[in-house]
Amino acid sequence: MQFGIMMRGQFPQGDNVAERFEEMLEQARLAERLGFDSVTKGAHYSTHPLQDLQQVPFLCRVAAEAPSLRLNTGVMLLPLHKPLDVAEQIGTLDIMTNGKAIFGCGVGYRDVEFKAFGTSRKFRGKRFEENLNAIKRLWTEEKVTIKGSHFELDEASCSAKPVQQPHPPIWIGASADSAIRRAARMGTCWYVGPNDRLEAVEKQLETYKRALDEADKPLPDEFPFRREVFVAPTREEAFAIAKGPIMQKYKAYHAWGLGRSRPGEKDELGLPFEELMKDRFFIGSPDDVAEQIIKFNKRIGMNHVVMSLHWPGLEVSRSMETMHLLAEEVFPKVSQGI
Repeated sequence: MQFGIMMRGQFPQGDNVAERFEEMLEQARLAERLGFDSVTKGAHYSTHPLQDLQQVPFLCRVAAEAPSLRLNTGVMLLPLHKPLDVAEQIGTLDIMTNGKAIFGCGVGYRDVEFKAFGTSRKFRGKRFEENLNAIKRLWTEEKVTIKGSHFELDEASCSAKPVQQPHPPIWIGASADSAIRRAARMGTCWYVGPNDRLEAVEKQLETYKRALDEADKPLPDEFPFRREVFVAPTREEAFAIAKGPIMQKYKAYHAWGLGRSRPGEKDELGLPFEELMKDRFFIGSPDDVAEQIIKFNKRIGMNHVVMSLHWPGLEVSRSMETMHLLAEEVFPKVSQGI
């Protein structure tokens, strides 16, 4: 079992982001000292009412502070970008970390982002596949000639080929069935998001396994899985500290339309905290959180937990206290229980 932290880098309006950034660097150094395996940075644009830090430059800076950790772009909104640019950015990150980059990517769901980059939700699947196919070729071929719907490569080459061969692992974030099948077909593995309950993930896993069979691919060795996580000495203390910041985050994401991004699915992201967290988040005492991780591992087999430990309005120092409890009390209990 591997354990990573999600460093979202989102803060309320009016907060001093430069000061929070320094705290996040300290958090990355602590993750390395405590034996965590990876750092993930998400990506969104135009995040009002939140401030945000951008993904690749942030991870490049973290690489200097925590050189042993794997670094994941989880997830880059691939339909918004051009393949040559992405290939060289991730290739550069892999070179700077001597082969520790993870290319996490997904299709996105927010109209404000698609419009800002000159596209729309209608074309996100096509653009994602065109981009990912081109990126793989740029990483593995000397020169590439290919014409897509929104780019043209004419004898183009990737100037920063990654260290990992044939390329960094490709984690494809997905929750809709079509996207999960795409993850099986095109990715190294499926990267499970934080918002679905255990029962829903079990059904999605069956979709993924069938798609792997159709693609004649084995179940990958690595199964990454992101969750909201918070640990305190008691369950009551954990709930009291985490509730407000988590609900501030989900209020924003609910307003952005994340819960309505899958046609025909019930939108649960506007539920009260006590309902929202059931079989979805890992929050409580060390015993509570260890039991929850073990439960999910035994039911679906995930073996790389990417933990979101910070939300807008929560002091970074609180997240660091949780990291200590995870490393010192939760991880040993999980190792004994799986």
